[in-house]
Amino acid sequence: MYKNLAAALAAACFISPAFPQAAAPAKEPLKIGFVYVAPLTDAGWVRQHDDARKAVEAALGDRVKTNYVENVPEGADAERVIRDLASQGHRLIFTPSFGYMEPTLKVAKDFPDVKFESVTGYKTAPNVAVANARYYEGRYLAGVAAGRLASSAGYVAGFAIPEVIQGINAFTLGMRSVNPQASVKVVWLGAWFDPPREREAAMTLFNQGVDVIAFHTGSTAVMAAAQERGKLAIAYHSDMRKVAPDAQLLAVTHQWGDYYTRRARAVLDGSWKSGAVWGGVKDGMIRVDGFGPKVPKKVVDEVLARQKDIAAGKLHPFRARTALLDNEGREVLAAGKTFTDEQILGMNFLVQGVQGKLAKTP
Repeated sequence: MYKNLAAALAAACFISPAFPQAAAPAKEPLKIGFVYVAPLTDAGWVRQHDDARKAVEAALGDRVKTNYVENVPEGADAERVIRDLASQGHRLIFTPSFGYMEPTLKVAKDFPDVKFESVTGYKTAPNVAVANARYYEGRYLAGVAAGRLASSAGYVAGFAIPEVIQGINAFTLGMRSVNPQASVKVVWLGAWFDPPREREAAMTLFNQGVDVIAFHTGSTAVMAAAQERGKLAIAYHSDMRKVAPDAQLLAVTHQWGDYYTRRARAVLDGSWKSGAVWGGVKDGMIRVDGFGPKVPKKVVDEVLARQKDIAAGKLHPFRARTALLDNEGREVLAAGKTFTDEQILGMNFLVQGVQGKLAKTP
């Protein structure tokens, strides 16, 4: 009897709409936050990171939900914004600016279950990973192109941190590898994003007779100035031919989409771990492309060939063919030697050929 009753009840539950099976609860998407140090514009540092945010969405679909806050100054404002994102349920937060490192670490202590990615930072914690790119590889390649077309260059630089110094030195070494007498004049801006002052610095350098200009700031102002003056310029972060169709020599572009997607996927599958990544041309994080109309094909071919050599490990921008000197005449690297990663990360001098001194960092 009990057997028959049980069978009847089972059959009733199967066929009767009065006893539907409970649906599995929908899994909440992973909320990911992004903090941007400057306004989101059509090109530049922030644009590349926002393109990476969109790449995460395209790759992971409804498994993620992303949000961003733009134009956040480094310092107390950054801590407030990062803390707000963590409080609002974002389980993964990207903070791509060097000055966000300390605020990120501070907030991370109070939110141990949130994962943080300090991009361009160097201090880790159990829930804070760091990542950066070998921008100097692209800078060296840009220097090769510049050296083929000019003997003097200008460089508008933000702050005198190792990342910026590496770029200035690599660019100069690239120029002098094909034009040994080439020189580079540096103007320190003391800001990452200040379009009027970026433009003013570029115009000052052009007035001093430079033929091509590079920059390490956040807007397209230097490119626009070059276009206006009929000069050449190296685009940075993004391809900027839209702003400077005639002036752009080439672009050193940053590619963050793959890295960001991998880190988001790691949070989703539970494999995320703190660590440090420093990728370059080989890893697809840095690329030289976007050659302008004034660049001869033989120069394009030469630069692309050297890019392949860097990816293959055959060429290192900081390997000394002859004794490497700083711009005060002191030997900083013996002939045949190569700087270690530790030495590159702590770089605090300007190489021979650079006209200028290191500015004090705030």
